[in-house]
Formats: sequence, C-alpha cells, structure tokens
Amino acid sequence: MDLVKSIKISAAGMKVQGARLKIIAENIANADSMASQKGGIPYQRKIVNFHNVLDRELGTHLVKIRNYDVDKAEFRKQYDPGHPAADKDGYLKMPNVNALIEMMDMREAQRSYEANLRIIQVSKSMIQRTIGLLGR
Repeated sequence: MDLVKSIKISAAGMKVQGARLKIIAENIANADSMASQKGGIPYQRKIVNFHNVLDRELGTHLVKIRNYDVDKAEFRKQYDPGHPAADKDGYLKMPNVNALIEMMDMREAQRSYEANLRIIQVSKSMIQRTIGLLGR
C-alpha cells in the first residue's frame, strides 16, 4: 500500500532531521568551548551529511545519514593575552560555530521534521478512513 510507503519514507526523514537537531544543539552548547592549553584546538562545528539509499523492500529511496563530519571553516580569533591557551600574539582560537547559522539550520530541520510528521498524520488518517469505508 502506497500510504504505508509514505509513512516509512517520512519516518526516515524524521529520523535524520532528529539527528541533525541533536548535532545543532551540540554545536550551540559548545559555541564558547575553547582550547584549555596553548596550541590546543577548540571545539569544531559538526555537520551531518545525508544521502539516498535504495530500500528494496519499499522499492524507493530513503534518506539516511552518510556521516558526521567537522566544519573545515577557520576558527574565530579573540584577543586575550592573559589566557593560558593564547598564542604568542595574544589571540585565542575560538570555535567556528556561528549562532546565527545554527539557528537557521535548526529552523530548517524543525520545519522538515514537522512536514514529515504531517505526512504521517495525513497518511494515517487516510488509512483509517479507508478501513472505516471497508467496514461498512
């Protein structure tokens, strides 16, 4: 039944968006986590990469997580010569997390999650209506 397929496809979408939200929350929580020692590397922003996988049972593609990676963007620098992790010029390497980008990513993941949830709700309602018609 195609409605069951749509539920499984949407559930896969919800799963990856939930994982994406978890990574975004981790990035926001560590936005100020700098290195504790000289020459250390601060927290690096994490990202989630997706890809499509053929589900032979359903006969369609589902979205899955390919891998978790770190953002290769440069670290921010902050002048604090008194900090133990400061370089010879007095600058600290700060995480490459931009709160604005994380908030936009979070909003996008939330909207995608909600859209997939809505598809499941509509599919479930259509199945229930069909069963109701058949039971008459």
